[in-house]
Amino acid sequence: MNWTAYWFMFPVALGIAILANATGIEGATFFSPVFILILRLDPRIAIGTALITEVFGFGSGVSAYVRRKLIDYRLAGQLLLVTVPLALAGAYFARLAPPVVLKSVFGVGLLIIGINFLRAPSPQAVRALDQSIRADFPQGKAERRLQAADGQEYSYTVCNSTEGGIICGVGGLFMGLIGSGQGELNGYFLLRRCRVPSKVAVATGALVVAATALAASLGYFITFVRTGGDVLAQVLSLVIYTVPGVILGGQFGPALAARLDAHKTERMLAILFLLIGVVTLWTTLTQILA
Repeated sequence: MNWTAYWFMFPVALGIAILANATGIEGATFFSPVFILILRLDPRIAIGTALITEVFGFGSGVSAYVRRKLIDYRLAGQLLLVTVPLALAGAYFARLAPPVVLKSVFGVGLLIIGINFLRAPSPQAVRALDQSIRADFPQGKAERRLQAADGQEYSYTVCNSTEGGIICGVGGLFMGLIGSGQGELNGYFLLRRCRVPSKVAVATGALVVAATALAASLGYFITFVRTGGDVLAQVLSLVIYTVPGVILGGQFGPALAARLDAHKTERMLAILFLLIGVVTLWTTLTQILA
C-alpha cells in the first residue's frame, strides 16, 4: 500500500470541509466528483469513500447543534426510521449496478441538486417564513415547542409525517446510491412543505444526514473489507488524508459562514454542480460510445 499516493487530498479535504460546513451542503457532493472525475476512481469506491469521509466532517457540526439544543429528536427519529433502511438499500444496489449506470445516475443527481439550489429561497424569504410560522402557530396552538440553549423558544406543528418519510426516504436512497441528495430533500420537506423554523430544520436535518450517512458508509465499508486487496488499500490510502482534513476544516467552516452571503454562494454552487453534472454525463456517454 502506497500511504503517500494521495497526500494532496489533505488540503483538498480541508477546503471542501470548510466550504461544506459554511454552506450546509453535504461533503460527499463535493468529494464524489473529485474522486470520479479527477482521480478516476470506480464510482462505487468514490461514493463509498466520500460517505465515509462525510461522516467525520458532519460529526462536529451535529455536536454543535446538540450543545445549542436545536435538534427535534422526535422528528429526527421518525425520519431516520425510513432513511436509514433505504440508505442501506441504496448502498446494496450501488454494489450491483454497473459503473456506467452508477456514474450516469450520479450525473443526473448533480443536475437535480444544481437546479434545486437555483430555486432556493433568499434569506429574506426564510426570515419571512419564520415570521409566518410564528404567526400561524402561536404559543397556545403549536403541537411542539423547543427551547434552545440561548433561551429562545420555537413553536411549530409538524405536518404530514407519512409525506416526510417518503420525501426524506428518497433522499436516503439517493445517499446510499450516489452519496448525495439527503440534505436537499430534508430541506425541502422541513422548510418548504412542513414549515419548521429554519434553525430547527437545519439542525434536525443535519442529524438525519449524519446518521443516514453513517449507515450508508458502513454498508460500503463492509463491502470494501470483504473485497479486500487493492480496493481496500485504495480506500484506506485516501481516508488517512481526507478524514483529518474534514475534521480540521469543520472547525473553520462556521467562521466562514458568518462572512458569506449564503444565497449568492448557493447560486454559484448550483452553477458548479450543473457543470459537473454535464461533464459527468458527457464523459459517461463517450465511455459508452468508445
